[in-house]
Amino acid sequence: MAHKARKRFGQNFLIDQQVISSIIDTIHPQPDDRMVEIGPGLGALTKSLLQTLNHLIAIELDRDIVEKLRKDFSQEKLTVYSIDALKFDFAILGSSLRIIGNLPYNISTPLLFYLSQFSESILDMHFMLQKEVVERMVAKPSTSDYGRLSVMLQYRFEMEQIFNVSAESFHPAPKVESAIVYMQPIQKKSLIATDETLLSKLVAAAFSQRRKTLRNTLATFLTKKDFTYLEIDPGLRAENISVEQYISIANYLAESAQSN
Repeated sequence: MAHKARKRFGQNFLIDQQVISSIIDTIHPQPDDRMVEIGPGLGALTKSLLQTLNHLIAIELDRDIVEKLRKDFSQEKLTVYSIDALKFDFAILGSSLRIIGNLPYNISTPLLFYLSQFSESILDMHFMLQKEVVERMVAKPSTSDYGRLSVMLQYRFEMEQIFNVSAESFHPAPKVESAIVYMQPIQKKSLIATDETLLSKLVAAAFSQRRKTLRNTLATFLTKKDFTYLEIDPGLRAENISVEQYISIANYLAESAQSN
């Protein structure tokens, strides 16, 4: 019996062979790559990847699909972890991980934040995501797409929107367009946040009310004197502040807390 896509898992299976070939060409897998596929589904990418890879690791939540994958591929070629990717410890897989996946739209943002925790173990990542999400990921300051997702991911990754994928390339067809994004951990950051938790809280507060100015959204963090010292106009909005400026603010606050 053919597998029926399940809404609760956000399943939309890639069926366009031309798109699959384009993705494989973009990833350019090598036989000894330590590749991890999140949400392999019915194995459209899996099959193509294993034509080159010596071994592939897959993470899949749907137990019926897990069973199918284990029947279709040998254990020597494919290791399948039957678990929610948001609960999987990627650190156990070692270093230089190349992670790929057609990510369910309903968990894509939390999963991207979760994977950020393992950036030191990751070589690169290629994901199929909702086009709108990818545009937010790579957005530049002072644009409408620039937000918390942009800042927090750009702090850790170099990112590029590779190409778009139409809804007709999937079954069932989603109601939105998709895009392939490339992500590579930044090896040598020009500016490092001394307290990443504080940075996250600061950015979340700044973008909590996009139409309001920093004077209002960051009132619990910065005084008028602080804005002056940092040379930041409190009349600006969150979208007008660069990633580097957010890091500078967070480091200033962390240093001030230590001196008090």
